[in-house]
Amino acid sequence: MDDYSKVGDLLLKEGSLTFAAAMFEAVNRSPFLISQHHREICRKLDQILRGEHPTNRLILNIPPRHSKTELAVVSFTAMGFAINPHSEFMHLSSSDELTTRNATNIRRIMENPNYRAFFPHVDLSNNAKGSISTSAGGVFYAAPFMGQITGFGCGKLGAEVFSGSMNIDDPMKAQDAFSTTIKSRIGGLWTSTFKNRLNDTRTPVIVTAQRLAPDDFCGYLLDTEGTIEEGGEWDVVLFPAIVDDGLSTEHALWEARFPLKKLKAYREADEFTFNTQYMQDPKPAEGLMYREFKTYEIIPYARDSVRKAYVDTADTGDDYLCAICYVEQPEGIYVIDVLYTKKPMEYTETATAEMLSKHQIDVVNIESNNGGRGFSRNVEKQCRLMGNSKTRISWFAQTANKQVRIFTKSADVNNIIYFPIGWDRRWPDFYQAIAGYMKEGRNAHDDAPDALTGCVEKRDKSRKKNTYTKEDLGLF
Repeated sequence: MDDYSKVGDLLLKEGSLTFAAAMFEAVNRSPFLISQHHREICRKLDQILRGEHPTNRLILNIPPRHSKTELAVVSFTAMGFAINPHSEFMHLSSSDELTTRNATNIRRIMENPNYRAFFPHVDLSNNAKGSISTSAGGVFYAAPFMGQITGFGCGKLGAEVFSGSMNIDDPMKAQDAFSTTIKSRIGGLWTSTFKNRLNDTRTPVIVTAQRLAPDDFCGYLLDTEGTIEEGGEWDVVLFPAIVDDGLSTEHALWEARFPLKKLKAYREADEFTFNTQYMQDPKPAEGLMYREFKTYEIIPYARDSVRKAYVDTADTGDDYLCAICYVEQPEGIYVIDVLYTKKPMEYTETATAEMLSKHQIDVVNIESNNGGRGFSRNVEKQCRLMGNSKTRISWFAQTANKQVRIFTKSADVNNIIYFPIGWDRRWPDFYQAIAGYMKEGRNAHDDAPDALTGCVEKRDKSRKKNTYTKEDLGLF
């Protein structure tokens, strides 16, 4: 055995943290900044790699950007192949982009000259996107959580040593947390599909995720299979971004990257997201302003349909402009397009005019507060230059309290507004601003719910008159 192989044996003996730090520095040419939570994560990973974990079922709930993927997917897989090049891995995440990136980063380690010198018995045999193979028959297969995995498995039947694992990293996107349908489907996939991909009941499963909702994927696993403490299967380790929150001993989980002052600023900006994703304390749906919205595939146009738009201009530089185009009908409001952006008025004036013209909007109501009147004039000018003489631009001053309006009209908004199927993917920022809006506490932004509320208010005004005037219809 040469000196390099002896170093490799020493790395494996020392454990996953030493291995991760050494390989990270070799590949990235910079040191890995080790914190206490990295030690705790790697202690659990070592139990699995050494066959010492009581159930081989591990959930790590960790805030974003705290090295969970680097340790529990990228470095863990490279080390697993070093222990046993016959290992079979399956990696699942929320998107093909993420799984492909992780496969690329694993390959970067395994192709590094240091890794090849330390572990000469590990020989890569393919360069296929999203997968890794060794000449010994080992495989790493990566796929999105809702992708096609038929024909693939992980782990070895009856293996006496580590032989691979299923690594699930952030199976849900943040916006999925507000969709009952998606959450139910993701939970069902575990029971109906993924458990069947384990070649042995003892094949390890590692789930690394930030919490997104009480009934997210982690919540589903805990509800259906339980924790070790409850006599169930899952060993759960929680890592809140602020340790000992509110006590005299409070401190940041990883001070070197996320100082306590910065974390508190995150919380101040968006308490709901921070408590859920950073503190691993998901809020129940009862705290949210809106229930799941109704969706449509085709608008059932009525004879008295009116194509309208509502625009809430940005009050300050940190606010969003929110413009909503919709079809107003007797039974409700069908949203057809949304512009939700922080870009300057040089962009939003033209973009708004283009959207109004594209959808042949009859009348648009624009809040004139804080520069809204000038915005209205410029949008109208742009519409006319585009050849759109149909859309009537109506600006008005909004004097009522925004939070009170949103709260009092929330039931109406939920009951009569319809979104197109897939609106969460079509307008993700707008979706999250609506679906994550809290009844109480500080919300980061209220521009999106304010605009939705305005759509309902303008409908109420038209319906109370029991008819549409020429102005309502945009006729002159």
